[in-house]
Amino acid sequence: MAISKSVIPAAGFGTRMLPAAKAVPKEMLPVLDRPTIQYVVEEATDAGAGDVMLITSRDKRAIEDHFDRHAELEARLASSGKSELLSSIQKLMEQAKVHSVRQREQHGLGDAVLQARKFIGNEPFLCLLGDAIFSADLGMPLPAKQLVDAQAQFGGSIIGLEEVPAEKVSRYGIVGGTTIADGVMKLDALVEKPSVETAPSRFAIAARYVLAPTVFAALERTPPGKGGEIQLTDALKLMLDADETIHGVVLKARRHDIGNPADWLRTNLIFAQRDAVLWKQIAPLIRSLLDGREAK
Repeated sequence: MAISKSVIPAAGFGTRMLPAAKAVPKEMLPVLDRPTIQYVVEEATDAGAGDVMLITSRDKRAIEDHFDRHAELEARLASSGKSELLSSIQKLMEQAKVHSVRQREQHGLGDAVLQARKFIGNEPFLCLLGDAIFSADLGMPLPAKQLVDAQAQFGGSIIGLEEVPAEKVSRYGIVGGTTIADGVMKLDALVEKPSVETAPSRFAIAARYVLAPTVFAALERTPPGKGGEIQLTDALKLMLDADETIHGVVLKARRHDIGNPADWLRTNLIFAQRDAVLWKQIAPLIRSLLDGREAK
């Protein structure tokens, strides 16, 4: 079955980006000229899964508004001859069909995904976390398409993976399993934030999934953990315990987070470097700062 739907959880508080996140949802913080979550929706659309459900929360209306039509703005751009800007706004509206539902209380990522159960029905779907974006390796599609292609080959659920340094293993959900093809593992273990001594590998879950619809039943059975939160990783463990097949695919891409000020700034600089015109404008400033000179 072709994957046509995506779920993008974007309901978290964004406490590491306060006080900015009090006024602007962290997923709406810009990376260059676009809010972060637009990159995520575009990634889903490029993978053929442009029927998108955003999981939002109170005070995140700006996310919903961004993906709605703005007739007055479009008319003004058209009348002033700004056709390129107009096209950039209309393109996403034409390619993606964006819905939203609110997670009324913050009970974890698993609970957020569970809000999309009615929307998804009985078909596999993409799940993309709304505060992480990627740049693909040369010649490769973005991670969502990599996972969709893997699911077409292997079936079941697919988890995007990235290899992390040993000293960072304890920050992530880590998988274990058997390598069955280049960059592909059949998983037999999922451990949330293990010590480096007990971790089954150094491959971390990387914010992108293709999930079988059986995940919803697993989430219903998942007991709340720390802080009363229902974790997606715990539901995936239950699926493994029930002998469901889950594969991990090492993403041929680089992950960029925006969850704290340093990561957000780093991501903007990396994306700016990929834009030759923009980089030419700001590179002298960066060089002067690195040289310890006062910026002009």
